[in-house]
Amino acid sequence: MSMVETEVEKPAAQGAAMEITVSRQELVKELTATQSVVERKTTIPILSNFLLEAEGDRLNIIATDLDQAIRTSAAVKVKKAGSCTIPARKLYDYVKLLPDGDISIKLLENHWVQIRSGRSNTKMVGMARANYPQVPEFPAVSVTSIPSAALKTLIARTVFAISNEESRYTLNGALLVLKAESLAMVATDGHRLSFVEKPGEALEGISGEKRVLIPRKALHELQQLLSNTDADKVEFADDEHTLFFRVGHRTLSSRKLSGQFPNYEAVMPRDNSRFVVVRSSELASAIQRVAQFADERSGAIKLRLESNELKISSQSTESGESEDTIDTPYSGEPIMVGFNSGYILEFLKSLGNEGEVRLEFKDSQSAGQIRPEDPDAEYRSRYVLMPMRI
Repeated sequence: MSMVETEVEKPAAQGAAMEITVSRQELVKELTATQSVVERKTTIPILSNFLLEAEGDRLNIIATDLDQAIRTSAAVKVKKAGSCTIPARKLYDYVKLLPDGDISIKLLENHWVQIRSGRSNTKMVGMARANYPQVPEFPAVSVTSIPSAALKTLIARTVFAISNEESRYTLNGALLVLKAESLAMVATDGHRLSFVEKPGEALEGISGEKRVLIPRKALHELQQLLSNTDADKVEFADDEHTLFFRVGHRTLSSRKLSGQFPNYEAVMPRDNSRFVVVRSSELASAIQRVAQFADERSGAIKLRLESNELKISSQSTESGESEDTIDTPYSGEPIMVGFNSGYILEFLKSLGNEGEVRLEFKDSQSAGQIRPEDPDAEYRSRYVLMPMRI
């Protein structure tokens, strides 16, 4: 057998077929949507790659870190159907630097991939398609449609309260509660709890109540997908091990968090009868000023209710002390409670620092509660905070 014949036979033997043309703009858009899932510091090299699959007139782009995966697609001209894997970060960074226009991507021998655009010609070292892990497919049954805007709001008002302690496994996500007439989400780290509900939202395919624990990482990915879509619905489904969210032509799948989420209803304060109502923006500004002088480690500030005033104060031996006063109707017994300033600011920020909030207390040792003061609000939010000893 001559050398020429050997060369001709090699591509067929390795299945080196894929060849496509795609617009740079379209490709960058889809790579941007998927690249955040790619594992940066992986011990499994193939997870640093995108899987590209060309068939019909679409290029499927898949990224996974084994815990979650994103599958998206772009319109392309397929000269030869096929698939390959290609270093994700390198491809993303390179394609962003190319001028607008068409890009041709072609699979060569030994998993090398050629990328051409205008006068630019680059070859990247890929890896065998056969080594890429299997990514679960979106189930065909038991699909629920959730309004995109509602899901986006639920995530924004809870994701900051999720625990960062990996050992507290069931607190490393938020609980999504779906009912036929409402949807709600709740997250807690043991020091605070954020609950938000959207009543009067008819959900098809839900009878009774369905509770789903969504990992923090998946919620951050969902936030990104929801921020970059004009789809007004998210299709949600799950199986025994995996959660699936389809946002337009993009699908996020995530491994389920196992375990029992705490009974959050039990920690909701029932008899916090002392309260004041203040403007969110005014409260946030006062706390930001006072927190400059709080203990750096704890961020602790004092809230004191007395005759028609809410006093916010802090002090530390290193930086000094500070006090701000907000005028607000109050005629009850004076009360002083300590809280983590950062926790309050995160909740106010999730409300957009807009409108008024009601601060509710029982005594200086019991959990406080903050909620928006708007009976006609589309969403019902409750934020429970454990007090600090100061």
